[in-house]
Amino acid sequence: MDPVSLMKKLVAIDSTSSRSNIPVIDLLEELVRPLGFETRRLDWRDASGVAKTNLVCRRGPDLPGGLALVGHTDCVPFDPEWSEALSGAVRDGKVYGRGTADTKGFVATAVAVAARTRAMPKPLHLLFTSDEEVGCRGAKMLVDEGRVRPRHAIVGEPTTLVPVRAHKGYCAIDVTVTGVEGHSAFPDVGASAIRSAGRLLVEVERIQEEMKDEQDALFEPPWTTFNVGLIHGGKARNILAGECTFSLEWRPIPGQDPERALRLFDAAAARVAKESGPGIAIRHTPMRLDDAAVTSADAEIVRFLEAESGNRSRAVPFGTELPELAAMGADGCVFGPGDIRVAHRTGEFVEIAQVERCAAILERAIAHFCG
Repeated sequence: MDPVSLMKKLVAIDSTSSRSNIPVIDLLEELVRPLGFETRRLDWRDASGVAKTNLVCRRGPDLPGGLALVGHTDCVPFDPEWSEALSGAVRDGKVYGRGTADTKGFVATAVAVAARTRAMPKPLHLLFTSDEEVGCRGAKMLVDEGRVRPRHAIVGEPTTLVPVRAHKGYCAIDVTVTGVEGHSAFPDVGASAIRSAGRLLVEVERIQEEMKDEQDALFEPPWTTFNVGLIHGGKARNILAGECTFSLEWRPIPGQDPERALRLFDAAAARVAKESGPGIAIRHTPMRLDDAAVTSADAEIVRFLEAESGNRSRAVPFGTELPELAAMGADGCVFGPGDIRVAHRTGEFVEIAQVERCAAILERAIAHFCG
């Protein structure tokens, strides 16, 4: 089985997170069952009622242990003007299209390698998840179910074949500041939600500075970072804004309670609301509170991938499904072909040479951890 040919088939299926990933799962299940895998699905519907599923594949004994190869089947949206988004076009030694790097290249490689290997004394799991891009929801379902217990795991992400053993967490809330509309010439008759939101944003900067008291030298920057990526408010320039909304994210370092920042934010919001006077209310809707993840530098999976790739392991600031694999009891490492810097962008691609090298490493990993 050729991983590039399979990748092109996967890329041709639009599995943006807002759509169902079932067509991708249908294709993968059709391919892996003849390879000796037992398969089952975890079906669910997202908040919009869209059908989603995870595909859990096992070859070998139904016991804890062995190795899991993990890949998410959803992708971020793409620009409709990008004509190659679903093409899987091949040129200059690269495959282009949404998901080539993140992470259909790894998924295709895992299936192709499974076709080259056989059942061994320890189980090999292929875990193909849903909705990683919007909260690792599929992986969290696997944790809640509690049936899959691999000893080692390789979480497929575009790391340019550099083992990643640690990453920050990811937390996000939507914040709504409510005020009282009025004529801008008479500010005393209303209460501007935008003005109070501005005060709250200053507090967010102060919270980030306060949280620099906890640092982890594995990361750059070594502290928890904050970002306001979206903000909306008001109806016209001459109306006191009745509402202002913004999104806030923070990325906690390993060992830090993800809710520490939330507690500090809640205290700041209460102060701003009180100081702003009557008419101002602040509320937030939690979206994600995901822990950071770290695997020991001495873990067997880390040392194996370092030796096979020739690259020292490192930490990254973006999140993956590594925390969920740790919750399943696995020592995990994030690893795969492609570069995160071209993922989530128009023109996303993966180098075929990296896919081929990844396949060789995964084949040896199966022999090592399942034999």
